[in-house]
Amino acid sequence: MNKKLFLILAAVIALSPACSGKKTGASSEFRYGFTTEPSTLDPLNPGNTADGRSILFNVFEGLVKPDTTGEMKPCVAETLTIEQGGRVYNFTIREGVRFHDGSVLTAGDVKFSLDAAIDAGFIGLDRIEDVSVTGENQIRVTLKEPDPEFLPYMTTGIVKAGNTEREKNIIGTGPFYIESYTIQQTLVLKKFADYWQPDLPHLEKVTIVFFANYDALMVAIRGGGINGASITGPMAAQLDHRKINIIHSYSAAVQLLALNNECPPLNDIRVRRALNYGIDVQDIIDTAFFGVGVPSGSPIIPGLSAYYQSSLEYPYEPDTAKSLLPQDDFELEITVPSNYSMHVDTAQVIANQLSKIGVTVTIKLVDWATWLSDVYFGRNYMGTIISLDSPIVSPKSFLNRYYSTNSSNFINFSNSDFDRIYDSILVETDETKRIGLYRDAQRAITENAASVFIQDILYYKAIDRSYDGVLEYPLYVIDFASIYEIPKN
Repeated sequence: MNKKLFLILAAVIALSPACSGKKTGASSEFRYGFTTEPSTLDPLNPGNTADGRSILFNVFEGLVKPDTTGEMKPCVAETLTIEQGGRVYNFTIREGVRFHDGSVLTAGDVKFSLDAAIDAGFIGLDRIEDVSVTGENQIRVTLKEPDPEFLPYMTTGIVKAGNTEREKNIIGTGPFYIESYTIQQTLVLKKFADYWQPDLPHLEKVTIVFFANYDALMVAIRGGGINGASITGPMAAQLDHRKINIIHSYSAAVQLLALNNECPPLNDIRVRRALNYGIDVQDIIDTAFFGVGVPSGSPIIPGLSAYYQSSLEYPYEPDTAKSLLPQDDFELEITVPSNYSMHVDTAQVIANQLSKIGVTVTIKLVDWATWLSDVYFGRNYMGTIISLDSPIVSPKSFLNRYYSTNSSNFINFSNSDFDRIYDSILVETDETKRIGLYRDAQRAITENAASVFIQDILYYKAIDRSYDGVLEYPLYVIDFASIYEIPKN
């Protein structure tokens, strides 16, 4: 039987960018601002927000963890072997990993967590046929079919076996534990003294402050009420760069005008294509993002360069757009979460552009909870502007939501050609052929004008110059464990 040693030794993770850091001694508190809150604190609930997953990245850990390049590194698992051409994954659990309550993590905890995530419908875990404990600190995951790209799904957060009330019992193995959470105010992360990497984290406490909008957040960062936040280009230009360090980073998410493919007249492909031809993406970037950004016509982020299919953008052709519209004019309601200023700004630019082809746009601003209930879960909308991220470093998670029967397919896109291509990806073990299928899948989505794909937004992290150690990942996360306070002379 052919065995491939894939990940070895705890020393590897100690040397990886994801887990290295400069020792400076812990500081008292680091305050970071968000404009949305977690929809859940349960790592095994797939319905979390991007900001929620970013926070829980510091509290829960999986068998493996991505580094800053997206490569999977050992985490709770110390070693891994892959058998049967990618059908069987054998993990050896690292010794001495403790939960935040002091108990030692076991293989049984891993099995419980993966089984619970499977039952919850986590993307990719439906590929699992069996999870079994094969010995002390040994876990075997057997797939229904070989899948050489399965490993990123093993970042799923591990909880204690039997913990079915995870919103109350928030117990992980990460560098921080949640000390308190006051809705619409703050969430406090405290350093976990028994974290299995003794040099991390550097900070004693991280207080996450929630703001109703970016205006309030900007007041706080300018006034010193918070030490950092993720912001947009126009906001970065307003800050004193002598006091605030501006770090460029992509959001690792696809900004799009999502179109409800079942809502008339958007159920007509001609109308969806007309909207694509009638929207000038470069003008959006120039007007709403200070000219910084790269247009993208794909549902996959450009950062996944091996799989990304470039040149799928619709050219800006207003006359073509007008010729495709089956009626002279119609009204398009675009629902936008009001707490995301960059999406509101984008909607305003799009409204102006579409007016030139006879489409009257109404912008409906809603709070985040309403957006989740009405748009994402209820699918009661025409169009919406949002950024769609992936919980793992994999092109599958970006494409999976377009599968006709996927519960996350709030766009209501249904195309048999795409479904067939996606099914082929799941069973293709030849990497070259699989890359070709990924590109075919992207073309099927864009040629059928599922939505209007805009860009992977260039974000900025604004960090008080008293702090350093911010790491960037090809995921929408912030690694508070790596941040440290610069010693004062």
